[in-house]
Order: sequence, then structure tokens, then C-alpha cells
Amino acid sequence: MSHLDDERIALIAMGEPAGSDADMEHLVECENCAAEVAAMSRVALVARSSVVEGDLESPPADVWSRIHGELGLTSAVAADPASDVHPPESESASAPAASAPVPAAGPATAIEADAAEAVAPRHRSRVRPRRRSSATMWILAASMALVVAIGAGVWIARTLTPSSAVIASAELAAFPDHPDAEGQARIDDDGDGRRTLTVTLDGDELVAGDYREVWLIREDGQALISLGVLDDSSGTFRVPDSVDLDEYRLVDISFEPVDGDPAHSGDSIVRGELDFA
Repeated sequence: MSHLDDERIALIAMGEPAGSDADMEHLVECENCAAEVAAMSRVALVARSSVVEGDLESPPADVWSRIHGELGLTSAVAADPASDVHPPESESASAPAASAPVPAAGPATAIEADAAEAVAPRHRSRVRPRRRSSATMWILAASMALVVAIGAGVWIARTLTPSSAVIASAELAAFPDHPDAEGQARIDDDGDGRRTLTVTLDGDELVAGDYREVWLIREDGQALISLGVLDDSSGTFRVPDSVDLDEYRLVDISFEPVDGDPAHSGDSIVRGELDFA
């Protein structure tokens, strides 16, 4: 009896269409081939169960082509198994006969159940599974490694990527000379200890020749640090690592004249104290 070739068995085990009516009839009648499909389906199931939930990134297109070339595989498995593109069926392929059970493309558990029915005849003890070729095992091993590697990459990216968190905020109240102004401030920590101050300012009008500057001021008002110029209604500024925010708790936005003097002008628009609760 002529058996199904190893590549066809591997494709069926991984959920690919089985092929012609003759292939299906052989799979139903041949205990050896059915047992091969069942065994390889278990390997495919283990590979699928190793993937974490979430969106997976597709590997570069040349990964499968290099595997294909290295193993010297046929054109029947030339298409990247990680893509949605499958090689066209041969012209001789036709719809499976209604009377023959067809292993459906899908989860490995369904294929395994069909294969189990195929090996149900009485002489199961006499089944001698054929030795799998090295090429077949390489196909399964490469597919399983590819799936596991992609899943591990997603898990590592999610686990190791630092997450930003707001650690303090403040409502910025207007000074008497700027009654319509209002603002907000927040301190973000990126998870690696880098901190940023984000401020928003509404209700003020920038006077020609002036600019607005963002400050951190010590609670006693005796020391202050300039973080930069606020060009728009909002801006984000890096807080130096050496700055103790427990000490420099006041956020201030001021009007500054273009006079070459780096000191605070004394014309504050809004100011507020950071709350770390």
C-alpha cells in the first residue's frame, strides 16, 4: 500500500486542507497514516497552547523562506505558515466525498478526534507507525519554535516595558493681576525613575515681547528652578533627577520680559502646590 507522504501528513496535523478524495480515503483506511496524523496533531496542539493571549507580531517574511531553503522542502510548503496565504490546491483536488469523514482545518483537537476514529478498527495492536522523516520533524519543530518565540516576545514586551504613572498633581490658582487665568500640573514617572512635569494654562493673554516660564519653587520661597519656556497652552518638561520634589513642591508659571535677566520677574500668572496623595 502506498502511504501519504510525510509533508502531507504534517500539513493535515497542523490544520491544513487534506487534499484529494484519494488522500482522504487512504487516511480513513490506513491505520498507520491515521496514527501519524494523531501523533503530530498533539505536537501542534502543544505549540498553540504555548502562545500567550494578545496581538502577535508577524515575523519577517524571509524567516520561513530561509527555513524552507535550509531544509530543501518542496513547493507545497513554500508559503509562510505565519501568514494567511496558502498554496493553491492542485488541479486534481476536488471536494471531499460526502461518505468519507474529512479532517476539518481548525484546532488540533478536532483533527485528533477524527484520526482517533480512523484507527478504531479491530487490529489496532498490529499498527506499526512509520518512521517520520527528518524533514517532517523539522517542519513541526520549526513551526512550533516560531509560534512559541512570537508568543514569548509578546510576553516579554508586555512584562518588561515600564509603565508611566502620575505621582503628583496640582491645581494652579490665578494671581490678582491675572484673574481669568487657571492651570493644572501633574508629575509623571515613566517607571525607570525619569520624571516629567506637564502643565496647562488657560485664560491668559501673552503680551508682545514677553514669554511664559515654568518654575519649581521651594516651599519657603527662597529657591527656585526654571524648567523651561511655555510656548503654547500646555507643555511637558523634564524634572532633573537631583531635584527633591518633596522640597520643591510649588509649580509656578510667570510672565518674563525679554531683558536678558534669567531671574524670576515677580509677575506670576498661576501657582499651586503639588499633591502626592
